[in-house]
Amino acid sequence: MTVFSAPEVIGHRGAGRSSASDYRENSAESYLAAVGSGAQWVEIDVRRTADDALVVHHDEALPDGRTIADLPARECRDAGLLRLDEAFAAIPVCAGVDVDVKSVMEDAVDPPRRRTAGLLLPALRREAERRRAAAGREHVFVCSFDPAVLLAVREGAPEIPLAWMPFVRNPVDQAVAGAAGLGCGLVAVDARSFGLTGEPERPGRRDVAYTVGVAHRAGLDVVTWCPGPVDAARFADAGVDAVVVDDVPGVAAALKARRQKR
Repeated sequence: MTVFSAPEVIGHRGAGRSSASDYRENSAESYLAAVGSGAQWVEIDVRRTADDALVVHHDEALPDGRTIADLPARECRDAGLLRLDEAFAAIPVCAGVDVDVKSVMEDAVDPPRRRTAGLLLPALRREAERRRAAAGREHVFVCSFDPAVLLAVREGAPEIPLAWMPFVRNPVDQAVAGAAGLGCGLVAVDARSFGLTGEPERPGRRDVAYTVGVAHRAGLDVVTWCPGPVDAARFADAGVDAVVVDDVPGVAAALKARRQKR
């Protein structure tokens, strides 16, 4: 299943991480800013609370150190976190949504309905249908570091595309083979795993175009996170399908300049 009209821009946590953006990450304002700056997609981070609500926040804890999985939804709301349904409503329907699912340790022992993926499935199916109807194509996909999340979503909502996201600097060989083996339609690769401009070559690492070619032959779209403008354009030249970025305007401009040169 092809998800993207390559290359497409995905705003990381909205308009980018707090250190790279004027907006609070995973906020309504950040989502709108990302789309307004040229992102075709918005990435959000989903977590469960102590009382089985779903909120959007990247880190496992709030800035004051309180762990989100130990807090009721009310305290998360008081801390400024959006509920998942609020995040979906804040992202313009013209944009796609990359749902990055952050599982918690308790998912290992809780019954399936209480696990992060189990709580997510009903809202995920509704939102995927809503955006599919508006866009005429798949406009929601799920990514996770946790393969168990992907397997649970595949079982409960097989129509929704899945992306395995190996960890930072994970070898691309394992990323591509693992995503294909899990039955995913996408693989999400840390830009540093491909190698950034100016870094020395790493023995044994295949070049980006070769890696993308193998992934495409395996039926995988390739997403990479989080390149800057120079590397985003280089990856697009190598056939990468989408880039999850902190500098949405800079990457959008770099990709536009690339198109004008072709």
